[in-house]
Amino acid sequence: MPSPKAKNPGRSGGSPVFGSSNGRYEFMSLTKPLNRSSTPPHLLQRQGSDPTTARLRASESPTRRRGSSSSTGSGSGQGMPEEDGIRINPSFIRVALSSLLAIDLWLSKRLGVCACEDSSWGSVRPLMKLIEISGHGIPWLAGTAYCLYKSDSAAGQEVMLNLFMGLLLDLVLVAIVKAVVRRRRPAHNRMDMFATFSVDRYSFPSGHATRAAMCGRFLLAHLVLAAPLRVLVLLWASMVGLSRVMLGRHNVTDVMFGFWMGYCQYNLVEMLWLSPQTLQGLLGQLA
Repeated sequence: MPSPKAKNPGRSGGSPVFGSSNGRYEFMSLTKPLNRSSTPPHLLQRQGSDPTTARLRASESPTRRRGSSSSTGSGSGQGMPEEDGIRINPSFIRVALSSLLAIDLWLSKRLGVCACEDSSWGSVRPLMKLIEISGHGIPWLAGTAYCLYKSDSAAGQEVMLNLFMGLLLDLVLVAIVKAVVRRRRPAHNRMDMFATFSVDRYSFPSGHATRAAMCGRFLLAHLVLAAPLRVLVLLWASMVGLSRVMLGRHNVTDVMFGFWMGYCQYNLVEMLWLSPQTLQGLLGQLA
């Protein structure tokens, strides 16, 4: 009887057999490379004639999967930190801003002790409203225009003229920022303010704070004041900003940004400083 090994000569070398001459296919091991020398020519032609099957087998090969995973792993060692940074940084900034906003709202509500008459410090509300009026733009514009009209010296007219221009500049810049940001006033605020305009329904920044910081710095720089008066100017500017929060008109960040904005506005006024001669020259050109 012929030996079964004689029927399958491809197995004598220990290599797997892909097929036989009678057209019957057998199992091929995926862990050992295929010995193309032991494969019949007609099978090699059939295998090469089907590119789709060849690509599928190559893609299903464990060696290819291991190579692709290793290449992905080596490439991800450099790509992942950037992706993680892109994903984490915006979320971290968003969480930080949300936390600061929550603290701002909580602190502003706690400090709004004069928001209503029935608040904890409701009896101090009339005094806070008086301080509010002292930092309003209309009294400052009217007072500066009156001093400019009554001033006899050229130096006094120059100072009052630039203060008037600074007040107008403050109104314009604050209105632009409020119209762009459009932050609502605190929920516990009562809209009983003195002489409000269209943009005054917005909260950021505090126009009283910007005006107090700009005018306070202007007065300290261009008026000869005694030490008690200088302290009084600083105290007035601080009380104007504090009254905005105590009355519930603004949040804490509105006042803080307003102080910073008013401080910078003074630098802009100094850059655009107008002398009476310059003003007369401009008026002469317009005429």
